[in-house]
Amino acid sequence: MDKEILNKIKPGARIKVWERIKEGGKERPSPFEGIVIARKHGNEPGATIMVRGIFQEIGVEKIYPIHSPLIAKIEILEQPKKIHRAKLYFLRKLSQKKIRQKIGRPA
Repeated sequence: MDKEILNKIKPGARIKVWERIKEGGKERPSPFEGIVIARKHGNEPGATIMVRGIFQEIGVEKIYPIHSPLIAKIEILEQPKKIHRAKLYFLRKLSQKKIRQKIGRPA
């Protein structure tokens, strides 16, 4: 991973993670888009990010090791405007509209 991108991954950022998925003998990239609700252990080898996305109207959370070879790339889609917490677990109970208001995103 590029250090510039790793520094931009913060709680509240909306990102798209491209993970490599092996099906049979083939490998394909699969995107997962969501909001970073937690980042743990800084930049050390065991560092992880927790991404929460909505898939078919159900909240899905995935934990990705930052330095995993299964992650093809990470795209930063939006940066948070007014986040002052390290862990955003309270977003689990809120609607999409309330999340946009709390994070400070345009509608």
